[in-house]
Amino acid sequence: MDDEAFFRAVNKSYPSLIRVEADEVTYNLHVLMRFELENEMLDGKLKVRDLPEAWNARIKSYLGLDVPNDREGVLQDIHWSFVGFAEFPGYTLGNIIGAQLMEKIRSDISDLDAQIEKGEFAPLLRWLSKNVYQHGRKFTLNELLMRVIGRSLTFELWIAYVRRKFGALYRLEAPLGKR
Repeated sequence: MDDEAFFRAVNKSYPSLIRVEADEVTYNLHVLMRFELENEMLDGKLKVRDLPEAWNARIKSYLGLDVPNDREGVLQDIHWSFVGFAEFPGYTLGNIIGAQLMEKIRSDISDLDAQIEKGEFAPLLRWLSKNVYQHGRKFTLNELLMRVIGRSLTFELWIAYVRRKFGALYRLEAPLGKR
């Protein structure tokens, strides 16, 4: 298999039932669905006994998939079994923050991709240590982002990243969402 075929194979985007197996395009839909269902349960609008049906309907609506059983549906995550609520949005926030930081890192370390290709991660680690890690929890998220990249949390850079990557991958003429 050549490099291009391998890259395409490991970067496919397609709907899947299992969150931890989802691609980076559809993953956040899994997070959104869980966040909505959690809020509905906490607000008393959704009873636990009705959760499997609500889950299945939401997966069908968001991803076009039929859920064959609860193991691949509502019971797939361990979070709710130990009453771990409000954790899922952190995954999406990490994706969004990562896109913002990577844009800044790439502007500060112009040959980042070449370094990573050679297995040289020390410059990236130094950048992260200097700009992010050393501060710990001293700043709020938006304060840290303003300090490091000059803007607060925004999803636009993540959307732009996905459009660039998957637009090129699937050779899309128009940006995603504009077809």
